[in-house]
Amino acid sequence: MAIDTLQVDTARVDTIGLFYKEPFVSADSIELTPYHSMREFASGFEGVSIPYTPKRDDAIAAILLLCFFVSAYVLARSKKFLAQQIKDFILHRGRTSIFATSTAADVRHLLSLALQTGVLSGLCLFDYFITVRPSLTEHLSPYILLSVYIGACLLYLLIKWFFYSFLGWVFFDKYRTGLWMSSYSTIIYYTGFVLFFFALFLIYFDLDLAFFVSISLGLIISTKILIFYKWIKLFFNNVYGLLLLILYFCALEILPCLIAYQGLVQINNLLLIKF
Repeated sequence: MAIDTLQVDTARVDTIGLFYKEPFVSADSIELTPYHSMREFASGFEGVSIPYTPKRDDAIAAILLLCFFVSAYVLARSKKFLAQQIKDFILHRGRTSIFATSTAADVRHLLSLALQTGVLSGLCLFDYFITVRPSLTEHLSPYILLSVYIGACLLYLLIKWFFYSFLGWVFFDKYRTGLWMSSYSTIIYYTGFVLFFFALFLIYFDLDLAFFVSISLGLIISTKILIFYKWIKLFFNNVYGLLLLILYFCALEILPCLIAYQGLVQINNLLLIKF
């Protein structure tokens, strides 16, 4: 009898007193064995974040759409005036200033085109810098970077306008200064139209970096050639005058571009350090 009692007590200990943590359900209906899935113990892995691209940004699309409406509106309202400007630029017709033959509406439309040129230039620079330095969008908001580049381009155009006006006031008469400012403005306005199509292809067709740099340099060189051509038409008097024009061209056109580019590079470095 003692042996049978000991066996019963042992069975009770085995089936009731013990709780096993097994990865399966025991056949004993009395024994409590919580079931654990293998997924609960899986270590897992960290997800890979999708890199930022401008073509998936709604704000970039909104900027391009706004530029399209601005261009369409200006062409619809002031196309005759714009056509007259390009004729005056090529044929060298005499005008003292764009404000002397244009209405207030035309002036507003042309200022909106100049603003569009600065915005699209900043957009192209934004795409270039985030391509060559992807760490910028990893540490900084893309909207901060875009605002910095657009602001830098608008400031660059404003400073150039101021220097041209000041040098014309110091060295030349009011008539030729007005002709030059009108011609320079024409280049800025039509550059905005070209930059719109260039920005579309750049953002939504994933242009190769070398191809992008080649087209950008081609656009910059083309605008500088047009500027130099107009300088010769307006200010060339003799061989010595040509040498002076080349000196001014290097000081006012080539050197500021290099300084502006290096300034943006330093701004990028400063933003990465601060943030």
